[in-house]
Amino acid sequence: MHRPATQFLPRWLVLLSLLLSGCGAHMHHVVEPGETLYSIGFLYGYDYRTIARWNGIRPPYHLKAGQVLRVAPSASATPPAKPASPAPVRKPAPVVGPSRPAPRAVAKAQRPAAEPRGSPPAKARNEARSGPPGEPRNEVRSKTHNEGFVARPSWQWPVKERRVLRTFSANDPARKGIDIAGERGSPVYAAASGKVVYAGSGLVRYGQLIIVKHNEKYLSAYAHNDKLRVKEGDVVKVGQRIADLGSSGAQRPMLHFEIRRNGKPVNPLRYLPQH
Repeated sequence: MHRPATQFLPRWLVLLSLLLSGCGAHMHHVVEPGETLYSIGFLYGYDYRTIARWNGIRPPYHLKAGQVLRVAPSASATPPAKPASPAPVRKPAPVVGPSRPAPRAVAKAQRPAAEPRGSPPAKARNEARSGPPGEPRNEVRSKTHNEGFVARPSWQWPVKERRVLRTFSANDPARKGIDIAGERGSPVYAAASGKVVYAGSGLVRYGQLIIVKHNEKYLSAYAHNDKLRVKEGDVVKVGQRIADLGSSGAQRPMLHFEIRRNGKPVNPLRYLPQH
C-alpha cells in the first residue's frame, strides 16, 4: 500500500510547511503550552470568536498544546462578484390625470453624531482624577456580572502616572497601544471590571502580560509587568491592583496598555479620562 510522502517527514517539518503556507503569510499557528484563544487572537489582531469560527471551536474554547489553528482568513472567503444588473425595462407612460398639490415635505430633525459604543460620556472623559482609579459611578454590570463582565465599561487609567511615552498609531503595527511611564514596582490597576483571560509571558515583546475581558466586545492588555498579582480565570474590579510595573520585554520600566474592540486595537486615549 502506497503511503503519502508526508508520513515520512518529521513532525517539525510538517508544522513548518503549515506555517509557510499561504504565500509566506502567517496562515496557521501551533498552540504552545499556556496559550489561550484570547492571547492568540490578541497576537494576530483578530477577535477570538473569529479564530474559533475558522477552526470549528466552541465555547469554552479549550485548546491543546501542539494544536494547529488557522489564524488568517482563507482565500476562498472573498465575497463572490456581483452579477451584472439586467438592462432596464421601459414601462408605459402613466396616464396623466388632474394635477394635485404636492404633499408638504416634512424635514427630518438632524440628530447629533453618536459617539462610538463603549465610549464614556464626554463629561466623564474630561474629568480629571487624582490618585489611584476608584470604583466609577457609571459602570453598568451585564447580566453575567457573576463572571465579572460589564455591559458598559467605565475606563480608568491603569497607573497613577499619566505621562505617555509613546502614543497609539493605527498605521504602525508597533504602536497598537500607549506606553505610560512609571517606577518599577508601582501598582498596575485594572482599567475596568472584567475577567482575566490570559496571564503569562508567552507573547514575544510583551513580557509579563495580562489580558482582561470586559464583555463580548472589549479586551484590555497590560504588558511589561515585573510581577503578576492575578491569574487566568480571576474576576477583577476596576481599580484593583493586578500587577507591578516593570520592564519585562522592554528597555525601561513602563506599562504598555492596549484596548481591543472586537479584536482590533483602538486608541486608549479616546476612552481614558483626560487630564
